[in-house]
Amino acid sequence: MAESQKNVNKADINSAVPDDTGLPLDIMGLFFFAYRDFTGDADALLERQGFGRAHHRVLYFVNLRPGMPVADLLDILKITKQSLARVLRQLIDNGYIAQKTGHADRRQRLLYATDKGRTLFATLSATQASRIDDAIAALPPDGARMVRQFLVSMVEPSDHTVLDRLNLTVNL
Repeated sequence: MAESQKNVNKADINSAVPDDTGLPLDIMGLFFFAYRDFTGDADALLERQGFGRAHHRVLYFVNLRPGMPVADLLDILKITKQSLARVLRQLIDNGYIAQKTGHADRRQRLLYATDKGRTLFATLSATQASRIDDAIAALPPDGARMVRQFLVSMVEPSDHTVLDRLNLTVNL
């Protein structure tokens, strides 16, 4: 086998990222590692419950906005009704989420975290909050605002109103 073909499927992690691509490959790589580590602790806790990241996202938004209509959650998560139905059914059946009918519109389904759901959310969020707090503490005084501004800039402009509604842009 020719030397050039010997390691064709083995990535050389020591090679430098090409500078001529024009792509922010360093930032893209950092996003990968930051996301992996940010979600890692929560993933392990979720797995013990038989849940995954989709369950975590639902718990996050339902805890953030108690009484959120299912339609709003579908819009935020950008998933199908079928995908949400499976995850939501598991959370309801296991006592983490309660579903109630709307007051004005009886067809509307409103979602609330139960005590059990709030406790799991708090546990999942604690390690993630700690990781964020530690990273922001290492930044200059204006660092937290700059991080928020950067992340908002990464979100599709059409979703900025959703961020505002959820009060996620309050400290910009």
